[in-house]
Amino acid sequence: MTTRQPLVLLVDDEQDLCMLMQMSLSRMGIKTHMAHHLQQAKYFFSEYKYDACITDLNLPDGSGLDLVKHVSQHYPKTPIAVLTAYGNMEIAIASLKAGAFDFVSKPINQLHLQQLLQKALHVPQLRETISDAPLEESMLIGDSQVIRKLRESIKKIARSQAPVFITGESGTGKEVVANLIHLLSNRSDSPFVAINCGAISEELMESELFGHKKGCFSGATQDKQGLIQAANGGTLFLDEIAELSLAMQAKLLRALQEKKIRPLGSDTEIEVDFRIISATHQDIEAFVEQGKFRHDLFFRIHVMDIVLPPLRERDCDILILANHFLQQICTEWRISTKSFTEQAKAFLLQQHYSGNVRELRNIIEKAITMSDEDYIDIQQLQPAPHRGVNKVEQHDLMQSKALPIVMPNKAQNIPEEGLEQYLEKVEKEVLLSALNQTHWNRTLAAKKLGMTFRSLRYRLKKFGLDTDDDE
Repeated sequence: MTTRQPLVLLVDDEQDLCMLMQMSLSRMGIKTHMAHHLQQAKYFFSEYKYDACITDLNLPDGSGLDLVKHVSQHYPKTPIAVLTAYGNMEIAIASLKAGAFDFVSKPINQLHLQQLLQKALHVPQLRETISDAPLEESMLIGDSQVIRKLRESIKKIARSQAPVFITGESGTGKEVVANLIHLLSNRSDSPFVAINCGAISEELMESELFGHKKGCFSGATQDKQGLIQAANGGTLFLDEIAELSLAMQAKLLRALQEKKIRPLGSDTEIEVDFRIISATHQDIEAFVEQGKFRHDLFFRIHVMDIVLPPLRERDCDILILANHFLQQICTEWRISTKSFTEQAKAFLLQQHYSGNVRELRNIIEKAITMSDEDYIDIQQLQPAPHRGVNKVEQHDLMQSKALPIVMPNKAQNIPEEGLEQYLEKVEKEVLLSALNQTHWNRTLAAKKLGMTFRSLRYRLKKFGLDTDDDE
């Protein structure tokens, strides 16, 4: 059985440029047609089935943006990329918002052009593969109208390379949505790298993002790959991006614009190709107005917008989520499946859930721990009373079973091995303590430490404490 040769439409009034692109794509086994006017391009689309399209923005009889909108409306399965003048980021972002798959800056870099087409041509195949798959339903649980609309938006957003900005209250599932976009995209075979910008100190953030060379600072005993480079070819998710310092914002902006990074202590730059998805629960537009967040970076990352609803606005999903978590946790802990009593269901529906989906899961996990029966009743769901603590604080105290943090006294000596190595030693000791307290149940250890299971696995691998078997 022979595979059909891909067919791509090149739209530009510069015939020499079209010929150059045609020669470059022919080396990839891609057949091309050339159009030099907007109306000619629209006519070609009505006559041929194209696998992808590349168009210039300035055409003799109109704008390439009109072609982007036309293709997005009438041929939504055909990815279309635009050619933009170098550095004209406003036009590039406008094309992404209009429905473009990606953009290429002039003068054209042949390698970038070929990489873009490889991704674009992968999109229809991927879409056919996942069209009937319940991936988005298995990750984004719920049957409310707002969740159904969210799933549809995510599937459309996953088609492009445009940056995505996710907002929503804490616990609404921003990382879940970011990961789902990645898995539904043409980057799904490459890494999804997530980092919480609020959980890493400003001093360590640059090394975490960009990496460093051995000996570039005290404690740098070996080369370290940064998370941006680790996400090469895939997706970088920056949670709580509003927590980045202005200096780090400037360096991140350059990495996004130039698609290059320079590790600390290195004399050379490394080319990187990644899609950025950002998230925050803060009012980032207020941060921009106050000068706490760069306007140009906000403009660059805020192309596709997703707003996640709080759980209290999707109350018909509460019991669906609760049953999902109940089955999931029982499976993870390898215990008999439990069920909710009618009183327990009524109790769950009456809660406010200021911590949203994350809070609901924590409540279910605590109830399973407290239940010795094959069911969950209202007694296991209610928070234990604390003397002198109001009802709002009771739940927070119930969740805060993290390890006690011992602060050094003012007279403590500066560690001889350097700050970074000292902090790594303390981190390893805390990890081991949590694992010992939970009998090496990594799921419970992650909860005890207040971090995701993925984050715990990352740290265990760093210290050589990871095992091959999953919880």
